[in-house]
Amino acid sequence: MDIEDFNRRWLAAWTAKDVPALLSFYAEDCLYKDNNTAAGIVGHAALKPYLEGLFAAVPPMTYTPETVWAIEGGFCGRWYCDIDRGGKMRGFDLVILKDDKIVENEVYVHPLGTG
Repeated sequence: MDIEDFNRRWLAAWTAKDVPALLSFYAEDCLYKDNNTAAGIVGHAALKPYLEGLFAAVPPMTYTPETVWAIEGGFCGRWYCDIDRGGKMRGFDLVILKDDKIVENEVYVHPLGTG
């Protein structure tokens, strides 16, 4: 698998707020964690409404991949995000894959301020 291409396409789906496209990257029984979901979300049935609610609540955002590196079972990826109403973030994803689908995703985000 070309992890750089996978990461680029995956972040493009985040930018587009395309829930069906995002779910296509995740295994049916995936585990997703971010700063809003410390206990995690398990499976498409829970991830879909979470993403729909998240995307309805946040302004448009543009995710730009910075770098990815392979780890056993997946990859780590660092990215930047420009928020339409001002502000920037830097983020990091731990992605564990099985059969080219995300089975575990942990997201870490750092606000970088505005400008």
